[in-house]
Amino acid sequence: MRVLPISVTAVAAALLLTACGSGDGSPSGSGSGSDSGSGGKSGDTAACRISDVGVEVGPVSAAPAAGDTGTVTVTLTGRGTDCTLDGFPRVTLAAAGTDAEVPADKAAQGQKLTLAKDTTASFTITYVRGGTGEASLPVDKLTVSLPGAASDTQSFPWTYGAVASGTKGVPDASVSAFQQAGD
Repeated sequence: MRVLPISVTAVAAALLLTACGSGDGSPSGSGSGSDSGSGGKSGDTAACRISDVGVEVGPVSAAPAAGDTGTVTVTLTGRGTDCTLDGFPRVTLAAAGTDAEVPADKAAQGQKLTLAKDTTASFTITYVRGGTGEASLPVDKLTVSLPGAASDTQSFPWTYGAVASGTKGVPDASVSAFQQAGD
């Protein structure tokens, strides 16, 4: 008879502990839903922060001349706690002190990925090279942030030439969704 009360107590304690973590993504005081970048393991993993992952720009297939298309791949590597990449990165190109946001590729569909320690994911920026006398942005800097942590950014020099500009200064460029890399 003593085994039954201990088992019931253990089950009740387990249910009580399970009820404490909502796991539904709603804020519960543990940093869920914020730009904290770290949170408990009771539910979904927290959004990745650019400052908490390794970032490498390359390989690059630079557009050789005005009107040509080039690509810049950005690879993210998990460095510690698992985190989530969901959708598209935020990419801006700085030209003469003005930032121009690169739109998401309209043909791509975002997906949710978990970036664990030593695993990689990547995204690609596709752009059309601008020329002289044409509407173009003399880009000198690339800035990247991740969904759910937009205030955490990292910048890199842009050495791939001017980028053609569409209407209202929007770069003739697009950014792909995150793709799992490696095996």
